[in-house]
Amino acid sequence: MSRLASQLAPEFHFGWKIQEGNVVEKPAIRPHILDNFPGPASGPHNTAKMVAAKKHVPIVKKHKKRFNRHQSDTYKCVDPSWRKPKGIDNRVRRRFSGQAAMPKIGYGSNKKTRHMTPSGHKVFLVQNPKDVELLLMHNRTYAAEIGHAVSSGKRIDIIAKAKALGVKVTNPKGRLTTES
Repeated sequence: MSRLASQLAPEFHFGWKIQEGNVVEKPAIRPHILDNFPGPASGPHNTAKMVAAKKHVPIVKKHKKRFNRHQSDTYKCVDPSWRKPKGIDNRVRRRFSGQAAMPKIGYGSNKKTRHMTPSGHKVFLVQNPKDVELLLMHNRTYAAEIGHAVSSGKRIDIIAKAKALGVKVTNPKGRLTTES
């Protein structure tokens, strides 16, 4: 069990302080870790509603596979990250049949659905709880994504703030799982 969970576990049950079956106190500033996961707290007592994304045209990915650099599969020293072939006799540049495809404008996504996640939101990077407030009026368009360098304590604050404001968090379980 993590240090934070062991500190909160004796007196909190899913973020609510309970004595003899009655709720005595609502969660503190940092709610219990398990409050963000399905359980007794997610039900009639959970007042914050997650806002659905705006309606949009279907997301179509014209080319899901990465474009690899020509001969990156043959030579170890040739990195697979895409570089346009420039050789005068190069068969990929000359677009011979059976050769690797090159990226071109036709593979581009619809402008309305570009950078959208499958849920229909665009990702907004969040580093602290104050950044979540920026998404208050845009919670149908953008979803918060917690930065990788944010501590577990700050993550709990960010998730609590997002839940209160009805903002979707794309990675709510990162660094919050407890040891068994």
